[in-house]
Amino acid sequence: MSAVVKACLVDVWQTILSGDFEARIASLTAYAGVDTEVWLAEWLSTAVERDRGDVSVADSVAQALLVCGVEPRPELIDELMRQDAEALRDTVRLYDDSVPFLADLRSRGILIALVSNCGDTTRPVLDHLGVFPLVDVTILSCEVRSAKPSPEIYLAALEALGVAAADAVFIDDQHGYCAGAEAVGVRAIQITRHESPGLPATAPDFPIVRSLLEVAPLL
Repeated sequence: MSAVVKACLVDVWQTILSGDFEARIASLTAYAGVDTEVWLAEWLSTAVERDRGDVSVADSVAQALLVCGVEPRPELIDELMRQDAEALRDTVRLYDDSVPFLADLRSRGILIALVSNCGDTTRPVLDHLGVFPLVDVTILSCEVRSAKPSPEIYLAALEALGVAAADAVFIDDQHGYCAGAEAVGVRAIQITRHESPGLPATAPDFPIVRSLLEVAPLL
């Protein structure tokens, strides 16, 4: 364990934010009049490209429409993007422990970087929820062109904060992304908010918590 924690790198989706992805996709496909399963399969196939900023969310919508046999007319894409932005504003929420956790870090003088694998619709959501004033830097994969567990995204966060890997802790709900942080020398903590059958009490290299409020004693 580090003697002094100077920075905390914190994941976004399913760590500080919750959202109803299935309802979001169902709404879009219903409006477009396409098969949800076909759309979803195509959407998931371009997830890596979206996360790395190789394609925009709007580009993915256009491609999904094509695969579903619908012409991706600009006005249709614009409307779907408008509806998607509205759905994100209406359904995405901060977990109850997110603000208290970030505030506690701030009160202890610990720098905070959000580190998220996401497409270009995430920044407006964070802005809408008032998250940016609660953190020091925000590193989004689509903007830095690197996604967890690649080392570059963690290193970008460390550089932006001006801290060494040994002085930082990383929190994420994905085991593989925690392992990616450990690979660059950042101590990791995995958060699993929902019960998972067969999940061990601890992972091989890092602890598991059920709430962000359980993180403080581990810093």
